[in-house]
Amino acid sequence: MLSVLPPREGFIQENLGLVHLCASRFKGRGIEYDDLYSAGCLGLIKAYDGFDVNRKVCFSTYAVPVILGEIKKLFRENGTVKVSRSIKELSIKINAIREKMLKKEGREPTITELAQRLSVTEDQIILAIQASQPTLSLSPDTTDENGKDFDVPVPSHEEELSDKLALREVMETLTSEERRLIQIRFFQGKTQSETAEILHTTQVQISRKERKILLSMRTKLLK
Repeated sequence: MLSVLPPREGFIQENLGLVHLCASRFKGRGIEYDDLYSAGCLGLIKAYDGFDVNRKVCFSTYAVPVILGEIKKLFRENGTVKVSRSIKELSIKINAIREKMLKKEGREPTITELAQRLSVTEDQIILAIQASQPTLSLSPDTTDENGKDFDVPVPSHEEELSDKLALREVMETLTSEERRLIQIRFFQGKTQSETAEILHTTQVQISRKERKILLSMRTKLLK
């Protein structure tokens, strides 16, 4: 945890990755990436200027909502977000696969399964699913000159991005062996037995290590 923020210019340069992370979530929604990035950079600067180290929270946790706020402001100024034809087509394909799996296996396909079957990235799958959902207001108080809300067909990303950033920070504290176990179990979706086979050990050992690692990660995330 930072006790005091480093010099402004250098610190902002080092944290531009946060801007890219936020801006990339809105690609293909009717506004050029450069404009998204510029708005995000303004948010990062505002986050630096408004951050209070005495709050005892990570800078990234505070900065993400501020960055996203500036990007959403850009959308409000440009009206309703457009969904590209390719995203619409991908959404149709996703729905077809989901219906087949529900009938055949009685379950929804995972994001990973959809990405593999359609030969696209997981981010594209998430984007298509979100684009097919009913539009959500950026803010209940945000209206245009005719009294209508400006809508964006995505839920708020603040909590999701903050959680991902926090998880990434905790993952970096693990040993390479611990990190590989977690990646196989929870990112690749393998069972404990499958993980044991990959790591040349037993299911009992995997179970014990997993409990220990998850307890450690949970403790760090709740600090």
